[in-house]
Amino acid sequence: MQLKNDLLIRAAKGETVERTPVWLMRQAGRILPEYRAVRESLSGFKELVETPDLAAEVTIQPVDILDVDAAIIFSDILVVPEAMGCTYEMVEKRGPWFPKTIRTEADLARLRVADPHEHLGYVLEAIKVTKKALNGRVPLIGFAGAPWTILAYMVEGSGSKTFSHARGLLYTNPKLAHQMLRMITDTTIAYLKAQVEAGANLIQVFDSWAGILPPAHYREFSLPYISEICNAINEVPVTVFAKGAFFALEDFSKLNCETIGLDWNMDIKTSRAQVGPNKTLQGNMDPCLLYSSFETIQHETIKMLKEFGPQRHIANLGHGVYPDTDPEKVKCFIQTVKEYSASIKV
Repeated sequence: MQLKNDLLIRAAKGETVERTPVWLMRQAGRILPEYRAVRESLSGFKELVETPDLAAEVTIQPVDILDVDAAIIFSDILVVPEAMGCTYEMVEKRGPWFPKTIRTEADLARLRVADPHEHLGYVLEAIKVTKKALNGRVPLIGFAGAPWTILAYMVEGSGSKTFSHARGLLYTNPKLAHQMLRMITDTTIAYLKAQVEAGANLIQVFDSWAGILPPAHYREFSLPYISEICNAINEVPVTVFAKGAFFALEDFSKLNCETIGLDWNMDIKTSRAQVGPNKTLQGNMDPCLLYSSFETIQHETIKMLKEFGPQRHIANLGHGVYPDTDPEKVKCFIQTVKEYSASIKV
């Protein structure tokens, strides 16, 4: 299907764009009353993720309401461990919790390399429903978690400030860690390829817990597996977003991907120098900016756009939008990106 708005895809590929495309991580979610209305009618988060028609509905909401340049399929990175046999629960106001963790060889024996069509068919169906409903208005982004981040949750059993169990495993049983990472990577590649087949126009890999690893461990236990995923997904552009991995930006320049996401702690000019001219950068406004005044949002957004320049940039926050953010402030950020970047002569 021909896209009516293909700015995101062209920017990712490094093609000239008339203005900077903009979307937000976690744009489909609690900032929107329309999302909360759907969510409150259900038993919980997982029911929403696993019901394709409803997942498609909330995926499209920010396109209608916020006027972003892309939709991102409403799902969760933790559907992958679930598909592999390591189930999770989403505890209200606390986040994900795994009743059974993976810390020994016996635990690992319970896992399987998932078949995306058999074990993740609800996500693929949600993509198909969403694509049909979008009717080419904007691209649809598919995604998965990076293998290290998925392992961190499976070993730790929940979110954590330290992920000490997961990080400890890399020292005490690196063989087991690599075996688990191998299974996660194989599952993830098959899953992402199935997302593309279902209609995803771009893929993003989220390494949410990249920044908690020392550089040597990151280069052993995360980077090679992300590289494998990038090499395998050659049908559509790929974005790698590794939060906190400022030490690996030069390594990312060698990945077979189109876009590198920056978090809000990463200096734009330094990051561009490290990544080089041949990748598109995505980001990287501090989500807390959106708590400030409309005037401050406009000023800081323009300042960010000037630093990135008009080409090879996808505007976004440096992490997901926070749930208590005023949607009108989000609209201000999006509108400022559009109006200012459109006014720049290339």
